[in-house]
Amino acid sequence: MGEGRYQTSRCAGGAGSDGGSAPPYNRNVVPILTFDLETVPDVQALRQLRPQWATLGDREVALQAFAERRERTGNEFLPLHLHRVVAIGCAFRDDAGFRVRCLGSTDETEARLIADFFRLIERYVPQLVSWNGGGFDLPVLQYRALIHGVAARRYWDQGEDDRDLRFNNYVNRYHMRHIDLMDVLSHFQVRAAAPLDEVARLAGFAGKLGMDGSRVWDAYCDGQIERIRAYCQTDVVNTYLLHCRFRKMRGQLDEAQYAAELQLVRDTLAASEESVWQEFLSAWPATPGR
Repeated sequence: MGEGRYQTSRCAGGAGSDGGSAPPYNRNVVPILTFDLETVPDVQALRQLRPQWATLGDREVALQAFAERRERTGNEFLPLHLHRVVAIGCAFRDDAGFRVRCLGSTDETEARLIADFFRLIERYVPQLVSWNGGGFDLPVLQYRALIHGVAARRYWDQGEDDRDLRFNNYVNRYHMRHIDLMDVLSHFQVRAAAPLDEVARLAGFAGKLGMDGSRVWDAYCDGQIERIRAYCQTDVVNTYLLHCRFRKMRGQLDEAQYAAELQLVRDTLAASEESVWQEFLSAWPATPGR
């Protein structure tokens, strides 16, 4: 899947064709791409690095890796290069509206998912928005893109090809081309970091719906990839809504603009046939300012 399929595939608020050679968006609204990954242990890579595990099943390999990691570090969280991407959730906002979906299909290869993500950046040069994207999502994408040989020219450009990216690019932590909301709000201090679910719910939004990252591996092993993708999409909507609140705090949106942005998201989700969005809206009460 490329950026064209992102536009035309069924999704909440899906857009149509970009009209051939016409510009993909109106410059009046800078494209905003809010994203989130769901990952599982790369059991094939673990077998390659630990030949003694070659005959073990996937769950057994993961258990061995978790135990090894726990002994070394005190927790089971695997090194980022050993996370395999199984879903990339994207919420895209431009002058055509608001759309949310996961890239690719349930049987898409990891390399194709990652290539699709970087093609979106290549085409739209959007502002990226994430929650802990600088600490997790982007390093994972970078390692996995390197492993698969995926090109990401625009993403890595720091002004060599596009002068605008010299002073505002995706790679520099303190530039706004990528806003890691968790990083910015914690003033770049790990000890001050807060979880997305709690901040979203305290701000009046839906928060996570019945799943968190610790449950993704078991859900994946049980064949629940659609559930994982739905969960990933709710994360990006929560993150986008918090970004809208952040923009209001920064003075980029006034009260009326902020309310209109939230209403756009509500209307888009309400028009979707996917049950997850009805659940999300039920958990997001329509209260003033939220």
